[in-house]
Amino acid sequence: QESVDALFDNGRRGRVITGTGKRPLKSLSEMLKGKYGRFRQNLLGKRVDYSGRSVIVVGPELKLHQCGLPKKMALELFKPFLYARLDKMGLSTTIKQAKKIVEKEKDEVWDALEHIIREHPILLNRAPTLHRLGIQAFEAKLIEGNAIELHPLVCSAFNADFDGDQMAVHIPLSLEAQLEARILMMSTNNILSPSNGKPIIVPSQDMILGIYYLSQAPINTDKIEGYFVDGSEIEQSLECNAINVHSRIISRFETINEKGKIVNEKYTSTAGRFLLANILPNNLNIKFSLVDRILAKKQVSEIIDLVFRFCGQKSTVIFCDKIKDLGFKYAFMSGISFGKDDLIIPEKKQTLVNDTKKMIEE
Repeated sequence: QESVDALFDNGRRGRVITGTGKRPLKSLSEMLKGKYGRFRQNLLGKRVDYSGRSVIVVGPELKLHQCGLPKKMALELFKPFLYARLDKMGLSTTIKQAKKIVEKEKDEVWDALEHIIREHPILLNRAPTLHRLGIQAFEAKLIEGNAIELHPLVCSAFNADFDGDQMAVHIPLSLEAQLEARILMMSTNNILSPSNGKPIIVPSQDMILGIYYLSQAPINTDKIEGYFVDGSEIEQSLECNAINVHSRIISRFETINEKGKIVNEKYTSTAGRFLLANILPNNLNIKFSLVDRILAKKQVSEIIDLVFRFCGQKSTVIFCDKIKDLGFKYAFMSGISFGKDDLIIPEKKQTLVNDTKKMIEE
């Protein structure tokens, strides 16, 4: 009886039965229990084929539907596809030959890999996956190095930052899986948050700093520093230092009237605001007044929402990428940095400190 008890649950009744080296024997229930038992170790968490994980870094030059995949990683993940492709190209006749070619990492291998990856979406997942935007599909772009590059605008959806976060890559194999990834899970198809319907692809941090800097009000309010026909002229003048982004200028803004014809409207504003207006899509409901104000994160989110409502998804994706590039560029050009003296000390601070000191003394 004792042996049977020990078999089911060693040590529950009476003394623990030990094996060689006085080590307690593992009972049937212990094989199931706990973190290293059958359930938690093998049934709930499994190893997945065609997957990998790596640290993420920011990829500011990526388009919204792209992510950077390290070459070594892609070579390993797409191996079966690669063998098939090399066979099709007539470079190898057997799997063994194909393996040898891949191991040597010849130029043909990289060409074949580029071709395979071009139409093949990959899934990126950041744990913990708390909502459905925790896994999204991207088109891979082969990069050097060992880190996965992530587009800065999808970080808020993944709740990712670049202080050492890791992300997992998965490869949809069947055509159906690839189709679903492309139609349902592509990052460009998930602009709005499923929880509240507001855009989740909103610039943050440096991008907002650059946009805020561009949309600042002019310093002197009366003087007009130039008359311009379109955005390219303004950009030229900025490059020649004839004006700066906060100069008050008069320029034309291209929009569409009720009849659907392109019309030019004249406005007086700063050069920076005209630069922002130039990336707005042409639409009757998208007015110059949208950017003719100081833009912080909330206002930029409103603009993206409006563009999505009136111009559709494709225009929104292009607009978001343009706003990202513009934001980064001018955050860099502005050369803004702040020190301790720029932080505003509230007037109540001293009284609060004194009150607390009194409390401690009492």
